[in-house]
Amino acid sequence: MTQATESPAAPSAGRPPGGVGWAALAGVLAGGAGLAVAELVAAVVAPGASTLFAGGAAVVDAVPPWLKDLAVEWFGTNDKAVLLASMGLVLALGAALAGWLELRRPPVGAVLMGVVGVVGVVVAVLRPSATPLWALPSAVGLGAAVLLLRAAVARLRPAPRGSGTSAGETPGGAMNRRGFLTVSGITVGVAVLALAGSRVLSMGSTAISAVRERLRLPVARTPAPPVPAGADLKLDDLASYVTPNADFYRIDTALIVPQLSPQDWSLEVRGLVDEPFTLTWDELMELPMEEHYVTLSCVSNAVGGDLVGNALWLGYPVRALLERARPQAGADMVLSRSDDGFSAGTPLDVLQDPDRECLLAIGMNGEPLPEEHGFPARLVVPGLYGYVSATKWVTSLEVTTFEADEGYWTPRGWSARGPIKIASRIDVPRLSAPVPAGAVTVAGVAWAQHTGISTVEVRADGGDWVTAELAETVGPDTWRQWHVSIDLDAGYHSLTVRATDSDGQVQTETKAPPAPDGASGWQTVSITVD
Repeated sequence: MTQATESPAAPSAGRPPGGVGWAALAGVLAGGAGLAVAELVAAVVAPGASTLFAGGAAVVDAVPPWLKDLAVEWFGTNDKAVLLASMGLVLALGAALAGWLELRRPPVGAVLMGVVGVVGVVVAVLRPSATPLWALPSAVGLGAAVLLLRAAVARLRPAPRGSGTSAGETPGGAMNRRGFLTVSGITVGVAVLALAGSRVLSMGSTAISAVRERLRLPVARTPAPPVPAGADLKLDDLASYVTPNADFYRIDTALIVPQLSPQDWSLEVRGLVDEPFTLTWDELMELPMEEHYVTLSCVSNAVGGDLVGNALWLGYPVRALLERARPQAGADMVLSRSDDGFSAGTPLDVLQDPDRECLLAIGMNGEPLPEEHGFPARLVVPGLYGYVSATKWVTSLEVTTFEADEGYWTPRGWSARGPIKIASRIDVPRLSAPVPAGAVTVAGVAWAQHTGISTVEVRADGGDWVTAELAETVGPDTWRQWHVSIDLDAGYHSLTVRATDSDGQVQTETKAPPAPDGASGWQTVSITVD
């Protein structure tokens, strides 16, 4: 008896048999290679023109204040890394989708990837300081991605039946897996070579680091007063009176730290002035420098947050720069601009205040500004949140008016002037570890820049306020440490702190979020006592 032989079923028309997972992989590899090529071209054109970083900067510009605050609250100073990682994940998923579509519905996948490239071009050329050349990284990179995607997915489509019977060819109806793996290997090679090339061409950052390390700061003609011996209580977990550079918070809009050589840097002072001028680095070094301890605080700092720090700054008074420029009548604001496109609107009268030490700073805690904190020059203004004053990598000061101009964050819903609110924070005891019953040491910091702290009070479980002992301080522009001993029994307890400034103004109990002009309220923490 002859047994019937069952032949394999033919694939449905228009539906390739398998290979969907490989197509998604092809999309991811092609997209990654495209971004790597874009980075290589951006290393030649301008680092900020890269598809990933230009897109990330556009996202930063577009986010509403509440989302910015949420990101800072959740991720702190890691917000940029989280943003870039999230963008990478989204692009990877999109590239996988493009690969799947290119296999199932050609050329939809290639068109999708091309659209991403067009968006990258538009975003890049719209960045501040962009030139038409900024379109090249996205155009070239995503163009390469489309070609690699189409080449890889073409190997996943089955050849017509009856073809490919010669030695070494793919049998009809089967996918050319060897060809797919070859194209994929080429794609990975392109990505690796492009990334290596971009790193070599981006050695400018290493060069700037070397320039910074060789730089010798001038000696201040007006040195800061010495820190009193009693200014730092040196308690475990209590923030030190002077914040080390490595621990100083960093919140800004720059996804790529600008790489500015001092010899290429200059500061243009212009606008509503009688004597506009441009200051070079060499000219700045000849000016009489001053040192001042100043505490800076970010407007995104939540009640009890750590986006605040105190440092010794070396620089030249902004007041003197403005005197040289001679602002005209009617001007009330100085719009400072950063090399990365950020801008801040600072009240002119604050910068001209003879009792307020506003600096064009070049040094931080005895060394040149760290690159991420504004090297070679930045602004330091006591008493104002950083978003209206602390411009890093500053390249221009434009004397203008609040009516005519706005800083970066003002049109995004933040207040225009940004005075820092009275604040206090509990650092000790740590919330994560129980403390022994009895006399419990409670300590922290409080600040009211340009006014100073006169009193700090603490209460336990909503009871009577107990006045804390204040540590010494250099002056009213820095925070003050404080400590107090409170008797507590075993169990759970809440501790609340409030401060009073030197004018007698008590820190408000009213709770407010960071937007639009800084958080407020008393910090209350819960601790466990054994």
